Amino acid sequence: MRRKRSLTAAVLSAVAVLLLGACGSLRAGSGGGTAPTVEPARWQTFAPFRVTAARLAADGRALSVDAEVPGGGKTCARHLKAVVTDTSDRYVWVQVTFSALTGGSPHADCRKTTTATAEVRLPSALGHRELTTDTHTAFTTDDADLPNLRLCGDRGCHPAPTGCTPASYDQAVDALDVPNHTSRGTEHCDGKWLVFDVSSRMGPACAEGDAPGCAASRADRWFFRAKKSGWVPIARSTKGGCTDVHRIEPAFPTALCAELPPLAG
Repeated sequence: MRRKRSLTAAVLSAVAVLLLGACGSLRAGSGGGTAPTVEPARWQTFAPFRVTAARLAADGRALSVDAEVPGGGKTCARHLKAVVTDTSDRYVWVQVTFSALTGGSPHADCRKTTTATAEVRLPSALGHRELTTDTHTAFTTDDADLPNLRLCGDRGCHPAPTGCTPASYDQAVDALDVPNHTSRGTEHCDGKWLVFDVSSRMGPACAEGDAPGCAASRADRWFFRAKKSGWVPIARSTKGGCTDVHRIEPAFPTALCAELPPLAG
């Protein structure tokens, strides 16, 4: 069922993207030299471009969602609606739609966007369940600044907690301002503190070893502290030992950095 809902939402979203350029347009006739023909005007249902925010009343059931829709005129978007389509012990699925006038004579220029709000009452309090509004957007009350729900990130509503695990290390790399496809070296971790080296390709875009410079890379050593939100970088170095990190954070455990060699230039 969830797959079916996701496919429907994806199709609606794709159609909504086309709507921006289609509002107010005429369809030319297929015959050469014939006058343009006008499609009959009709109201159609679309998914918004994105759901940008969600708020929950004190009772945990009255939900408001903000969505980005075509703007610029009354025929661009109306009747924004949020409907609960399914619930489980982990999720609440809410479908958000709006109506727009298509076809007919030219009407409002819908190439601009605006934010509209829809309200819906959940069958039961959201609690710690995830609110899913389309294939890419989810919200949670966990660690949220209520009444605003927290928008979940690329790693979901509950990314891997800090700890000495591969998923946790992936989260630490995501916290760095480094290029895509950065590789991670050996980790030294005690659950509260973490250090590892990263290597970023710096050469031209070519297959490994195809030309001089293809294998060029830059290495850095990053030190992290565990916080509730995940691993937070606190220092960067290329030197061996603990000198650089202790200059910034003396509490970093010597046992994790004392034997680290300097990085090659």
